[in-house]
Amino acid sequence: MNATKSKVRHIPLTKLVPHPDNPNRMSRAAFSKLMRHIKRTGRYEPLVVRPHPDRDGHFQIINGHHRCQALDKLSHQTAQVVVWDIDDEQTDLLLTTLNRLGGRDMLDKKLALLRRLNRRMTTRKLARLVPQTRGQLERLIARKPPSQARAKSAEAFAVPLVFFVSKDQQRTIEAALSEAPAASDATTRARRRAAALTNLAERTLEESVGGSLKAQRSEALGMVTGPGACQRTGPSAIPKSCGLEAATQPAVATQSIQRSDSQGREVL
Repeated sequence: MNATKSKVRHIPLTKLVPHPDNPNRMSRAAFSKLMRHIKRTGRYEPLVVRPHPDRDGHFQIINGHHRCQALDKLSHQTAQVVVWDIDDEQTDLLLTTLNRLGGRDMLDKKLALLRRLNRRMTTRKLARLVPQTRGQLERLIARKPPSQARAKSAEAFAVPLVFFVSKDQQRTIEAALSEAPAASDATTRARRRAAALTNLAERTLEESVGGSLKAQRSEALGMVTGPGACQRTGPSAIPKSCGLEAATQPAVATQSIQRSDSQGREVL
């Protein structure tokens, strides 16, 4: 890259050609805000271009396609650009990275900036200039800084649960979720569905555990009575026909078994 060509230049818009493989797209709302920003301030980040490989005297846009469109709609005749002398491979690499590389906002600093701007203009006017909507701005400005917010444990955050189902299974699941009661404090659709799914799971577990306990009770109470009915060892296995209450008199049952053993040694 030639450093002497990295200075900002003013080039007529008629000489700037969009790159046919530019992958970046901007929503109408964001483009309108971009236009308002340029119209209001007259400032914008210079476009990045290179000498057009096929058209002499023209330049191919690498970064700044939407800025070029905004300038054209605002009836500007020229654009501020930086000319980079790069080949096709470097151009392709920049097309895939320039619009994607970026950091993340630090929330406390972002809130401070928005509140400072909000002191000078209404949220309605501010929403026409920044990426956030009016509702988003109002929620952000009213939010407590992270340092004042209550710390949350790891258990307080939602855990994603992903599984794949067929169309028929999806319909069945959706119908079940719509019928299941959800928590009254669930404020979003995702939380309501999570609460409903949890409710179904708890009911299934209750039915499963209840069925197992019922089967165990039936087995204990339905033992065959007779000469061998008292030959099972352990308090929980002694049927009611032996005259012993296993659940309430485990000590008595043990003593009885031990007496039988000492007298006849037939129970073992």
